[in-house]
Amino acid sequence: MASHWIAPEWGTPDVWRFEDFTPPAPGAGEVTIRVRAAGVNPADAKHVAAERPGVSLPVAIGYEVAGSITAIGPDTEIGSGPASVGDEVLAFRIRGGYATEVTVPAEKVFHKPAALSHPEAANLLLTGTTAAEMLSVTRVAPGETVLLHAASGAVGVSVLQQAALVGARVIGTASPARADEVRRFGGIPVAYGDGLADRIRAAMADVGIDRIDAALDAVGTDEAVVTSLAFVPDRSRIVTIAAPASARAEGFTAIAGSMPASATFRDEARAGLIELAARGELVVPVARTYPLSEAQAAHRFLSEGHPGGALALIP
Repeated sequence: MASHWIAPEWGTPDVWRFEDFTPPAPGAGEVTIRVRAAGVNPADAKHVAAERPGVSLPVAIGYEVAGSITAIGPDTEIGSGPASVGDEVLAFRIRGGYATEVTVPAEKVFHKPAALSHPEAANLLLTGTTAAEMLSVTRVAPGETVLLHAASGAVGVSVLQQAALVGARVIGTASPARADEVRRFGGIPVAYGDGLADRIRAAMADVGIDRIDAALDAVGTDEAVVTSLAFVPDRSRIVTIAAPASARAEGFTAIAGSMPASATFRDEARAGLIELAARGELVVPVARTYPLSEAQAAHRFLSEGHPGGALALIP
């Protein structure tokens, strides 16, 4: 018998239930994973907050896990190739990851890099593929400068690292308390809040930057939108993951994993990001772990907006 979190009705994590269940045996093209860590993401709660077309209750919660294979369906390989029972893996874009055990499509499963702990691996791909898509849709190139809102958040930290690998500079907004985290990953920190535009100009002058080429919004505030529009006249080079209504109104780009183009890009980006992590070129700072049974508490902490790194649930 296994246990998992479900949303029996639409609403906040307060309505979720932690229940026993029996995972199905894997069929062809499936594997069963004993979960060692489940990544905690805002989307886990957002996607069951209100009724969605094509989704029926109850909904099993969780999109991203790391663990070990306990069973493999017949004639089945995982996304990274042949696999055996006992192999350590990670899985992304699954359903029901807040569980002690879960059966999932094998093509969504990859061997876990030894360089990553299970909590790190369980938080690699949702943020990593989101960051990669933000840089891709804004066409960030070597030598360019990016304005990144929420630079010290989980997505922001991945953007900082991937932008550095491209050869781009990043001016990143963050709280003063998180400025060192932005510097740690090569960014130039500026404090958000009143006077942000002036602080950005001062930061540009300090390092001899004469323009900002692209703006990436990972927070969705009015300040982030207004500042992005002020510094980047080409709206095709502004992207948000948190302000879709503003994007529609102002003519810039919004992306989300639920969009077909985003889903295709993120699936194609998985293997490359895993390879970067295996080489130590992409790290996942973990702020805190919680027992699996305390998923609701983890989301209350996440909702405060400043977790300081990734969160993971540990069965």
